Amino acid sequence: MDRRQLLAAGGSLFALTGCANMGMGMGGAPVGLSPEDLARDAAIARAVLPQQTPRAELLQPWTGPYEGLPPFPAATPEKLKAAIVEGIALQRAEINAIVNNPEPPTFANTMVALQMAGEPLDRALTVFGVMTSNIGSEDYQAVDTEVSPLLSAAGDEITFNAGLFERVRTVADNARAMGLTAEQTRVAERSRDSFIRNGAALDAAGKAELGRINTALSSAFTRFGQKVVADENTWTVLTDESQTAGLPASNKAAAAAAARNRGVEGWAIVNTRSSVDPYLSFADDRAMREVVWRKFVNRGDNGDANDTNSTIAEIVRLRAERARLLGYGNHAEWRMQDTMAKTPEAAMDLMMRVWEPAKARVAEEVADMREIAGHEIEPWDYLYYAEKVRKAKYDLDQNELKPYFELNNVKRGAFYMAERLYGFTFTPLPAGTVPVFHPDVEVFEVKDKASGRHVGLFYSDDFARPGKRSGAWMTTYRSYSTYDGVKNVLASNNNNFIKAEGDEPILISLDDAETLFHEFGHALHYLSYRITYPALGGTPRDYVEYPSQVHEHWVLSRPILDGFMKHVETGQPMPQALVDKIEAASTFNQGYATVSYLSSALVDMDLHTRATPPTDIDAFERESLARIGMPKEIVMRHRLPQFNHLFTSDAYSAGYYSYLWSEVMDADTWAYFEGSGDVFNPDIAARYKSIILSEGNTTDRGEAYRRFRGRNPDVDALLRVRGFPVN
Repeated sequence: MDRRQLLAAGGSLFALTGCANMGMGMGGAPVGLSPEDLARDAAIARAVLPQQTPRAELLQPWTGPYEGLPPFPAATPEKLKAAIVEGIALQRAEINAIVNNPEPPTFANTMVALQMAGEPLDRALTVFGVMTSNIGSEDYQAVDTEVSPLLSAAGDEITFNAGLFERVRTVADNARAMGLTAEQTRVAERSRDSFIRNGAALDAAGKAELGRINTALSSAFTRFGQKVVADENTWTVLTDESQTAGLPASNKAAAAAAARNRGVEGWAIVNTRSSVDPYLSFADDRAMREVVWRKFVNRGDNGDANDTNSTIAEIVRLRAERARLLGYGNHAEWRMQDTMAKTPEAAMDLMMRVWEPAKARVAEEVADMREIAGHEIEPWDYLYYAEKVRKAKYDLDQNELKPYFELNNVKRGAFYMAERLYGFTFTPLPAGTVPVFHPDVEVFEVKDKASGRHVGLFYSDDFARPGKRSGAWMTTYRSYSTYDGVKNVLASNNNNFIKAEGDEPILISLDDAETLFHEFGHALHYLSYRITYPALGGTPRDYVEYPSQVHEHWVLSRPILDGFMKHVETGQPMPQALVDKIEAASTFNQGYATVSYLSSALVDMDLHTRATPPTDIDAFERESLARIGMPKEIVMRHRLPQFNHLFTSDAYSAGYYSYLWSEVMDADTWAYFEGSGDVFNPDIAARYKSIILSEGNTTDRGEAYRRFRGRNPDVDALLRVRGFPVN
């Protein structure tokens, strides 16, 4: 989401972000606005803004093919710093021009102009975000530390501009009299409400105090992220080959390569989930599993220079101060104003409905593992003995699955899914066709199959590297809109798979394959957009994960298995007997999966609904988990000291529940496809694309789901998917 969406939609700068019968034309324009109308409004807005020629190289309009591309090879920390500083000044001049316009406020001279303001800065920030997340060297970190408070102050300067707020409020309050369309009215009203929610109505002293808080938070977010990256850029060395016993050959080879790349002898288990989880699942050496586990779960919690506890305490204190200043009881109440759940209580109700059956399932899983292990199950034992139980109960060995999930084949399977469901085709571009930020990045042109129309580009960055942040994510470098000419989409997926040696195939787990389809689902969401205004490109936090989560289900659909998930040695597709085993075991270990995730979400909500925020973060975490009865055999998926979702921005704070909220819609949607007898049902897929994906946030998303499904989502569908009782 870019700054224009942030200002008009009130979303998060780092949030992830349709044309049926809701006032949308097929070209993305609201009914009543022709391309000529949009061009007229754009011309009016452009005339308001001062003509400025940026000096910095990375502020210039993007050039080259495909409607212009990010100039990644030109990026350096020094150039980006200069571009950001100048870009803030250019944006300030544009905002002042909007405010000082003697003409009465209109949608064109205020709302459209506001979305146009800061375009050079947006370009620089797009490149900067990519480089800090994917390269992350010390010089980028230093610039990030320096410019974060500047950007925070620049954002506050816009929000606190009384003249700008008055113009926005005038347009929103008089939308009917001005004859605005429903979509224009939504832009104006959401912008007005966002200004208020972010302090525009405070007095001068209140604005000054809020500005101080926001700047301090921005710096704290940067420090937190840098400390976690530093702790993840470590590894555990295995010096004896016996310590690799039980590891699949592909994971053992990856560990050997990781050691060589780091100049150490033996095998290296890098301190990231993609390297740690396979070791915990398969390594026979229990003592070394404990060593690897402790190193991983204590990221940010070692009492050293990278310890994050004091930073977290500062963040939650500042968030509580901000909430009180803005008239809310706590941070969660403030953050959840623009969500589907609306209140912390609604989110808690859903989480607790799932929490108790999940804990009960954990007790059953532990009993099964204890019977095989002959001893108590510790957290570093759980994944290992879960695999033993899986094999004993279902005759299913995860190592039996990996040869079917070769990385490139999995990606081709995802492309096939997109073509079957939505008519998108993905054609690889030869290396060097477009600029990339790292040689590992592959780029694909996306087209609409039926018309041949160019849709955009898809950048695929699959591999871990020092400095790159952990996990998997999706972002866009440019999103679709038509308010100022049709914009194509530049989308990317970023993963952290471990490279294989030479030409060895890169085998990933079923879980990794589902993660890849998940992030690709985010990209498909953006590639499907048919919206007019960027301000309506960011969907609510607890809706964002829905379109991504539902796409995980297609990994094991028969057409994709037959066409793409073929054994790397035999070339044969996964036999149905093996698929049946996977399906039979589909609810296996759901106690662990649910409790590890949901404990993180519950602690997040507990932390951010406290009237008095805690100062001892470790103690709070222990006490919060004790209150909900956390099983001792499991640790949170994200402990607070390394919880990037919560503490590198406000994006998921008091919002980690959103994965579960989205999963209710996801499970109900998959039941819809399955119930039709064809998981690629073209009619359902067309309606899903036009209502759920393409509309962005042009209409209320709860209402959109009811249009798609004919009713509210069924929570029981989620419980069934996880194998929990529905009553």
